[in-house]
Amino acid sequence: MRYSLLLNNVEPAEGEIPAEAIEEMQEAFGVYGRALESAGVLVAGEILQPVAASTTVTLRNGSVQVQDGPFADTKEALAGVFVIDVPDLDAALAWAEKCPGAQYGVIEVRPVAISLIDGAWR
Repeated sequence: MRYSLLLNNVEPAEGEIPAEAIEEMQEAFGVYGRALESAGVLVAGEILQPVAASTTVTLRNGSVQVQDGPFADTKEALAGVFVIDVPDLDAALAWAEKCPGAQYGVIEVRPVAISLIDGAWR
């Protein structure tokens, strides 16, 4: 079964985190990603750019609206996502616990309802 591990955290301001700490976390995420790959459970992994880089698109009453910035103004933001394919929720929770992002943010574990695989929804 596929699960999305949604990484949510407060976005730090530019320069708020020392370069050494950033390098350590990048290495930790590299180790984590390689572990997911080695276990054969990684479907995809994406770490997102800051929320300020977002563009929001809505279509209402036949009119397209494009807006710079996120949909909602919140303290925490979606920072990344890992999609994994594991046997059950317990396995997904075990991987979420190992995610470096759990040290400073929240990892939401959500089952995937439908996946687009080889051009077909399954």
